[in-house]
Amino acid sequence: MYKTFLLFFFLFTSVFVFSQNEEGKSKKQKKEKPSITLYKIVSARLDTTYVDTSLTIKRDYKFNYLRKDNFELQEFANIGQPYNFLAYSFENTNLKPLFAAQAQHFNYKEIEDVNYFHVPTPLTELYYRTAFKQGQQLDAFFTINTSEQFNFSVSYRGIRSLGSYQHQRTATSDFMFTTNFHSKNKRYNIITHVNAQSLSNEQNGGLTDESVFFFQNGNSDFKDRGRLDVNFEDAENELKGFRVYAKQEYELITKKDSTDQNRLVIGNIVSFEDKSYSYTQDNPFDNYGESYKTSGLWKKVYLEDFNVQGYARFENDFIGNLTAFIGYTDYNYGYDTKLILDDEEITNRLKGNLLQAGASYKKTYKGFELYGDGAFNISGDYNANYLTAGASYNINNKHKVSAEIKTHSTAPNFNFLLFQSDYINYNWQNDFNNVKTQQLKVDFNSEKIANISINYTGINDYAYFTIKANDSTPTPHQYSDRVDYVKIKAQKEIRYKKFGLDNTFLFQKALSGEEVLKLPQFITRNTLYFEDQWFKKALFAQMGVSFKYFGAFEMNAYDSVLGEFYVQNETELGGYPQFDIFFNARVQQIRFYFKYENFNALFSDTNDYFSAPNYPYRDAVFRFGIVWNFFM
Repeated sequence: MYKTFLLFFFLFTSVFVFSQNEEGKSKKQKKEKPSITLYKIVSARLDTTYVDTSLTIKRDYKFNYLRKDNFELQEFANIGQPYNFLAYSFENTNLKPLFAAQAQHFNYKEIEDVNYFHVPTPLTELYYRTAFKQGQQLDAFFTINTSEQFNFSVSYRGIRSLGSYQHQRTATSDFMFTTNFHSKNKRYNIITHVNAQSLSNEQNGGLTDESVFFFQNGNSDFKDRGRLDVNFEDAENELKGFRVYAKQEYELITKKDSTDQNRLVIGNIVSFEDKSYSYTQDNPFDNYGESYKTSGLWKKVYLEDFNVQGYARFENDFIGNLTAFIGYTDYNYGYDTKLILDDEEITNRLKGNLLQAGASYKKTYKGFELYGDGAFNISGDYNANYLTAGASYNINNKHKVSAEIKTHSTAPNFNFLLFQSDYINYNWQNDFNNVKTQQLKVDFNSEKIANISINYTGINDYAYFTIKANDSTPTPHQYSDRVDYVKIKAQKEIRYKKFGLDNTFLFQKALSGEEVLKLPQFITRNTLYFEDQWFKKALFAQMGVSFKYFGAFEMNAYDSVLGEFYVQNETELGGYPQFDIFFNARVQQIRFYFKYENFNALFSDTNDYFSAPNYPYRDAVFRFGIVWNFFM
């Protein structure tokens, strides 16, 4: 650790000297560089932004394993492990069941997570951050336009971290290749990507009850967390995926000049994804119940998912943008063998096809932005649909208010419907009702006042995992009553000279169904920081302290076999403040991040910080990292 710190200190000082020299050279040469706004990022929906090399407190929140703000999540002790929910979001509009082991999916790249690029010169980004006990985290990305028309990018994300507790190693491997092409007349364009992912976690079942006692009481004999006993040290689960994706469009009718009002685009989307989730264990664990094997437990579930969609989009200056599509899905989920019991037979496959149709609309009118979209399954084994309608309005270009209403009906995830394991208790086949969700959301965004979001969600036939009476392992259930959930979130940043105070507060409550939707009533994050330009403005420095707190509640427990969280009614966790001290710096396009996480744990006689029952949150730890952009 000491050698690594010296290496980064040397790198930091070297970069500073280099930047000073480059500043002197640039004054002599004054070579003009392309504007940063020309380095474009294109989303799967073809929305365009550009590369951002700034250093802000919002960027600090995103400097983590997920590369996104995790305010509503609770991390586990090691990177690459699941995140527990502190708040819920029901934004998905899937028309077929999702795959198994959703707790392992937090860092799994879906189609909508992939970006495409268009750059005037080659661009490279390197992300590095220290991990825990013989581990590192590295993201490497490169993109180039071989011509004005064609761009490709290559990226690789590799993570390996041993962790502080026994048998807790995590490993992530993620390779991505994308292309972005348009014809010279720009009437035809296509984006494609190939993605291969592997996320593996050694599983230990959490600390034993005796070790939890030693941990909470701050027993000095167990400051080395590797000395605490875990439930087992011979299990591992792994989520793997391989996907090929392409989306292309062609303008049948194009706008030749500003007087033309109509544009007609036709396009299609094709994707194929092969996913698998496996759980292996050398010897059975008694708390998981009886097993079919006395050693060498192993079970793997697969999903082959093929999708093709054709669509047409008509754009008119007066009418707006109207899109209609029709799609076909072929899915094959399941196992290699059937399970024949005395009183039933559990099949090995859920496979079939779906025919889908839908439409979307968008229009800007006198400052209002109106939009809506909907889709449904025309045929197939799963009835599903969604409908969304919303509007937003800019008030004096300073404040924005928006409202959205949505309904969604879809089948529970595949592992609620069919699951097999070498553990006897973990075998089932269910015919559940659709989960039906209704949502109303109102947002108010204003840098001058605050950013406020109010979200109400109602759910019928809510699907969840829990341990039923007289049992020891979780099984899937559907809630017979209605769940009503309200969430209010407010964010405001206050600036005074070189100081800033960023505050985020969330209040939430399950108005009904609180026995299945467990959550803290409030979460808060407050960051006090100082920013300044140093060394003749060659270095931008940012330092401060961040405080996060959520109220105590019956936090969901984690199950290693399922790779899922489940509702529990025995252990209340939370009510513990988490303080992080940080120092960040920016030199040209290089950002340095130094952070002492959960540093207040150094001064506590007892340890009450957990991520799930029997799974402690990380101890006080110093970590650092870097994000470096190269513009050639």
